[in-house]
Amino acid sequence: MDQQLWDDCVKFHGHACGGLASGYRAAEVAASILGFELGRTGDEDIVCVAENDACGVDSIQCLLSCTVGKGNMILRPRGKSAYSFFDRNTGKSVRLVLRPIDRKSMTKEQIIGYIMNSPAESIFDIKDVGFQLPERARMFGNRTCECCGESAREDLVRFQDGKVVCLDCFRGYDRGWM
Repeated sequence: MDQQLWDDCVKFHGHACGGLASGYRAAEVAASILGFELGRTGDEDIVCVAENDACGVDSIQCLLSCTVGKGNMILRPRGKSAYSFFDRNTGKSVRLVLRPIDRKSMTKEQIIGYIMNSPAESIFDIKDVGFQLPERARMFGNRTCECCGESAREDLVRFQDGKVVCLDCFRGYDRGWM
Protein backbone atom coordinates (compact mmCIF):
# COMPACT_ATOMS: atom_id res chain seq x y z
CA MET A 1 0.00 0.00 0.00
CA ASP A 2 1.20 3.47 -0.88
CA GLN A 3 0.43 5.58 2.21
CA GLN A 4 0.11 8.83 0.25
CA LEU A 5 -2.37 7.29 -2.18
CA TRP A 6 -4.38 5.84 0.73
CA ASP A 7 -4.37 9.23 2.44
CA ASP A 8 -5.58 10.83 -0.81
CA CYS A 9 -8.46 8.33 -0.95
CA VAL A 10 -9.40 8.99 2.68
CA LYS A 11 -9.32 12.74 2.09
CA PHE A 12 -11.44 12.40 -1.06
CA HIS A 13 -13.98 10.11 0.63
CA GLY A 14 -14.04 11.82 4.01
CA HIS A 15 -13.14 8.88 6.28
CA ALA A 16 -11.34 5.55 6.34
CA CYS A 17 -13.53 2.43 6.21
CA GLY A 18 -13.55 -1.14 4.96
CA GLY A 19 -15.45 -0.20 1.83
CA LEU A 20 -12.88 2.41 0.89
CA ALA A 21 -10.13 -0.16 1.52
CA SER A 22 -11.85 -2.71 -0.73
CA GLY A 23 -11.98 -0.17 -3.57
CA TYR A 24 -8.34 0.73 -2.99
CA ARG A 25 -7.33 -2.93 -3.17
CA ALA A 26 -9.53 -3.52 -6.23
CA ALA A 27 -7.77 -0.68 -8.04
CA GLU A 28 -4.38 -1.96 -6.86
CA VAL A 29 -5.07 -5.55 -7.94
CA ALA A 30 -6.50 -4.44 -11.30
CA ALA A 31 -3.42 -2.29 -11.91
CA SER A 32 -1.17 -5.25 -11.17
CA ILE A 33 -3.10 -7.67 -13.39
CA LEU A 34 -3.67 -5.27 -16.27
CA GLY A 35 -0.20 -3.72 -16.09
CA PHE A 36 -0.70 -0.04 -15.35
CA GLU A 37 0.39 2.21 -12.50
CA LEU A 38 -1.99 3.64 -9.91
CA GLY A 39 -2.46 7.37 -10.25
CA ARG A 40 -0.94 7.41 -13.73
CA THR A 41 -3.77 6.34 -15.98
CA GLY A 42 -4.74 8.24 -19.11
CA ASP A 43 -7.87 10.28 -19.51
CA GLU A 44 -10.32 7.48 -20.35
CA ASP A 45 -7.95 4.54 -20.86
CA ILE A 46 -9.11 2.57 -17.82
CA VAL A 47 -12.82 1.80 -17.45
CA CYS A 48 -14.44 0.49 -14.29
CA VAL A 49 -17.90 -1.03 -14.17
CA ALA A 50 -18.91 -0.99 -10.51
CA GLU A 51 -21.82 -3.13 -9.39
CA ASN A 52 -22.47 -0.94 -6.36
CA ASP A 53 -22.54 2.72 -5.46
CA ALA A 54 -20.74 2.35 -2.14
CA CYS A 55 -17.51 3.61 -0.57
CA GLY A 56 -15.12 1.58 -2.72
CA VAL A 57 -16.11 3.52 -5.81
CA ASP A 58 -14.50 6.63 -4.31
CA SER A 59 -11.10 4.92 -4.08
CA ILE A 60 -11.35 3.86 -7.70
CA GLN A 61 -12.26 7.38 -8.78
CA CYS A 62 -9.35 8.82 -6.80
CA LEU A 63 -6.74 6.26 -7.88
CA LEU A 64 -7.71 5.61 -11.51
CA SER A 65 -9.44 8.82 -12.56
CA CYS A 66 -12.52 6.79 -13.48
CA THR A 67 -15.51 9.11 -13.18
CA VAL A 68 -19.17 8.97 -14.09
CA GLY A 69 -18.87 12.34 -15.83
CA LYS A 70 -16.15 11.12 -18.22
CA GLY A 71 -18.01 7.89 -18.81
CA ASN A 72 -15.23 5.58 -17.68
CA MET A 73 -16.90 4.79 -14.32
CA ILE A 74 -20.10 2.97 -15.07
CA LEU A 75 -22.46 2.19 -12.23
CA ARG A 76 -24.33 -1.06 -12.80
CA PRO A 77 -26.19 -1.43 -9.50
CA ARG A 78 -26.43 -5.09 -8.60
CA GLY A 79 -25.74 -4.76 -4.87
CA LYS A 80 -22.45 -6.65 -5.24
CA SER A 81 -18.99 -5.58 -4.19
CA ALA A 82 -17.80 -6.36 -7.69
CA TYR A 83 -15.70 -4.33 -10.09
CA SER A 84 -14.84 -5.06 -13.71
CA PHE A 85 -11.85 -3.21 -15.09
CA PHE A 86 -10.95 -2.73 -18.75
CA ASP A 87 -7.82 -1.25 -20.30
CA ARG A 88 -8.83 0.32 -23.63
CA ASN A 89 -5.21 0.37 -24.83
CA THR A 90 -4.49 -3.33 -24.41
CA GLY A 91 -7.97 -4.85 -24.48
CA LYS A 92 -7.26 -6.65 -21.20
CA SER A 93 -9.92 -6.93 -18.51
CA VAL A 94 -10.52 -8.45 -15.08
CA ARG A 95 -13.48 -8.84 -12.73
CA LEU A 96 -12.88 -8.64 -8.98
CA VAL A 97 -15.58 -9.79 -6.57
CA LEU A 98 -15.02 -9.11 -2.87
CA ARG A 99 -15.18 -12.28 -0.81
CA PRO A 100 -17.35 -12.25 2.32
CA ILE A 101 -15.62 -10.83 5.39
CA ASP A 102 -16.77 -11.58 8.94
CA ARG A 103 -17.17 -7.95 9.90
CA LYS A 104 -18.88 -8.72 13.22
CA SER A 105 -15.75 -10.21 14.74
CA MET A 106 -13.40 -7.35 13.77
CA THR A 107 -13.04 -3.66 14.49
CA LYS A 108 -13.08 -1.14 11.65
CA GLU A 109 -9.29 -0.88 11.85
CA GLN A 110 -8.90 -4.66 11.73
CA ILE A 111 -11.15 -4.87 8.69
CA ILE A 112 -9.12 -2.20 6.91
CA GLY A 113 -5.87 -3.95 7.86
CA TYR A 114 -7.16 -7.32 6.67
CA ILE A 115 -8.26 -5.92 3.31
CA MET A 116 -5.11 -3.89 2.76
CA ASN A 117 -2.60 -6.55 3.81
CA SER A 118 -4.04 -9.90 2.74
CA PRO A 119 -3.13 -11.56 -0.55
CA ALA A 120 -5.43 -10.53 -3.40
CA GLU A 121 -6.75 -14.09 -3.77
CA SER A 122 -7.90 -14.01 -0.13
CA ILE A 123 -9.85 -10.80 -0.64
CA PHE A 124 -11.26 -11.20 -4.14
CA ASP A 125 -12.53 -13.84 -6.49
CA ILE A 126 -10.56 -12.95 -9.61
CA LYS A 127 -12.54 -13.76 -12.74
CA ASP A 128 -12.91 -13.10 -16.43
CA VAL A 129 -15.36 -10.33 -17.28
CA GLY A 130 -18.62 -11.71 -18.66
CA PHE A 131 -19.54 -8.75 -20.87
CA GLN A 132 -17.98 -6.50 -23.50
CA LEU A 133 -16.09 -3.29 -22.89
CA PRO A 134 -18.68 -0.49 -22.86
CA GLU A 135 -18.35 2.01 -25.69
CA ARG A 136 -16.79 5.40 -25.06
CA ALA A 137 -19.10 8.09 -23.74
CA ARG A 138 -21.14 9.73 -26.48
CA MET A 139 -22.33 13.31 -26.71
CA PHE A 140 -26.08 13.82 -27.07
CA GLY A 141 -28.26 16.78 -27.81
CA ASN A 142 -31.04 17.89 -25.50
CA ARG A 143 -34.79 18.07 -25.94
CA THR A 144 -37.18 20.17 -23.90
CA CYS A 145 -39.91 18.26 -22.09
CA GLU A 146 -43.28 19.53 -23.24
CA CYS A 147 -44.76 18.86 -19.78
CA CYS A 148 -42.31 20.38 -17.26
CA GLY A 149 -40.22 22.53 -19.61
CA GLU A 150 -36.91 21.08 -18.41
CA SER A 151 -34.18 20.00 -20.80
CA ALA A 152 -33.21 16.31 -20.94
CA ARG A 153 -30.69 14.29 -22.94
CA GLU A 154 -32.31 13.26 -26.23
CA ASP A 155 -31.67 9.55 -25.77
CA LEU A 156 -33.57 9.63 -22.47
CA VAL A 157 -36.80 11.31 -23.54
CA ARG A 158 -39.98 9.51 -24.51
CA PHE A 159 -42.95 10.27 -26.71
CA GLN A 160 -46.31 10.31 -25.00
CA ASP A 161 -49.61 11.63 -26.33
CA GLY A 162 -47.73 13.19 -29.26
CA LYS A 163 -45.36 15.13 -26.98
CA VAL A 164 -41.69 14.82 -26.09
CA VAL A 165 -41.51 14.12 -22.34
CA CYS A 166 -38.70 13.53 -19.87
CA LEU A 167 -38.52 10.34 -17.80
CA ASP A 168 -39.93 12.12 -14.75
CA CYS A 169 -43.06 13.14 -16.63
CA PHE A 170 -43.46 9.91 -18.61
CA ARG A 171 -46.24 7.59 -17.47
CA GLY A 172 -45.10 4.05 -18.13
CA TYR A 173 -47.43 1.37 -19.45
CA ASP A 174 -46.46 -2.23 -19.01
CA ARG A 175 -49.50 -4.01 -17.53
CA GLY A 176 -47.09 -6.35 -15.76
CA TRP A 177 -45.82 -8.24 -18.82
CA MET A 178 -42.58 -6.35 -19.51
